[in-house]
Amino acid sequence: MSLKLYFAPGACSFVPHSLLEAAGAAFEPLMVKLHKGEQNEAPFRSVNVRGQVPVLVDGDEVITQILAIVQYLDAKFPEQQFLPRETLARTRVLETLAWMNNTVHPTFTHVFMPHKFAGTPETQAELKTFNAKVYAGYLGEIETMARAAAGRGQPWLGGEHFGPLDAYALTLLRWGGFAQIDPTRHEALWAHVQKVAQQPGVARAIERERLQLNLFKAA
Repeated sequence: MSLKLYFAPGACSFVPHSLLEAAGAAFEPLMVKLHKGEQNEAPFRSVNVRGQVPVLVDGDEVITQILAIVQYLDAKFPEQQFLPRETLARTRVLETLAWMNNTVHPTFTHVFMPHKFAGTPETQAELKTFNAKVYAGYLGEIETMARAAAGRGQPWLGGEHFGPLDAYALTLLRWGGFAQIDPTRHEALWAHVQKVAQQPGVARAIERERLQLNLFKAA
């Protein structure tokens, strides 16, 4: 099998994982256990020297980074229309996807792994608290997107077809539980995520990764 996806359960690799399953693609899912440090071991570093997931391998080609992988999968499975065909609509989806990946995601990393950015427990605690508030604001922005899409009668965040924004929105809202954010407070987004999770391909990815959508636990 030439198509392979290196993924970690619950990580942003859920986005291409969902797209591959939605496309009905024949691929080999290869789990990387981040909590065990497998991303730093030689076998995986030989695939991606940066030690990050996701990694898509198609024959001899190795592709990293969410935006690159999404565009590759969109081209490989054009019938799925993961990205809109109209130029401006496509640009807007990529604009939002980039924001999710380069702004919202790193903010959560400061909450979940503050030790990567500060050396003392006191500074780490401050980073976690500060960025949890920022992250809540970003989820509020995605909530607004979900409300706007529903108001337009638009089934998916990117338009008429399921795509990467929907899978990433599920991932980001799910992570909110780790930041003490109750996902059900974002009513439109929570409803949208439930719909996303019920898509057969997404459901298969959720099952393989053994994900629980609501991770919030009251303090």
